[in-house]
Amino acid sequence: MFNLSGKVAVVTGGGSGIGEAIASVFARQGAHVVALDLDEKAASRTVSAIRAAGGVADAGACDVSDAAQVRSAFEAVERAHRRIDILVNNAGIAHVGTIAETSEHDFDRLYRVNVKGVFLCSQAALPAMVRQGGGVILNLASIVALVGVAERFAYSMTKGAVHTMTKSIAIDYVKQNIRCNCICPARVHTPFVDEFVARHYAGREKEVLQQLAEYQPMGRMGTAEEVANLALYLCSDEASFVTGQAYPIDGGVLNQ
Repeated sequence: MFNLSGKVAVVTGGGSGIGEAIASVFARQGAHVVALDLDEKAASRTVSAIRAAGGVADAGACDVSDAAQVRSAFEAVERAHRRIDILVNNAGIAHVGTIAETSEHDFDRLYRVNVKGVFLCSQAALPAMVRQGGGVILNLASIVALVGVAERFAYSMTKGAVHTMTKSIAIDYVKQNIRCNCICPARVHTPFVDEFVARHYAGREKEVLQQLAEYQPMGRMGTAEEVANLALYLCSDEASFVTGQAYPIDGGVLNQ
């Protein structure tokens, strides 16, 4: 089950955190992974680890908010592999603040990466999927697309857009055998979270990490690997009847 042999999977933000975990799990299950990241060195580290474990992967630099870079990156994938079976739109950035605490620059920056990035990458991948008779797009949304979370105004705006883009792509391309779903994680403990907490809550890291853990009724944050396992299911043939859905992975948050 969950065999991805023969499939080409592009993972944006594949250099760390959830993207790195998804790239690794997909490669373990037989996919040829293309890890794209703004930080090409980070993507190369992911690829090196995959190859060391016996998997097949390539790395590439890509700013998902830049149309020319996205076009170039996806054209390179098509030239090399002649197909794109799976796209995971994972690249994203965070922001803390109410609407009053969100500058226009913050708003535009979040929109460019989290919304425009999903748009550009999906638009670039879809023609190949249509030509080859099918494919899968998986977007990383967030629990904030489904429930209000304090001080996440701009971030919530972007993830709500990811949720509705998911539904639109799913309905527009269902007859072309292209599925599109999104995952909505609650707090997931990644190096990004540690760096974010250290930068914004210096001296209070332990306290803030504990608060983030306690937000989930299970009393802990999720792991990148847990999200990656759900991504594997949704991108595999075992999920062939699933499209247009938002899957929470939230430690019980929506049960509160």
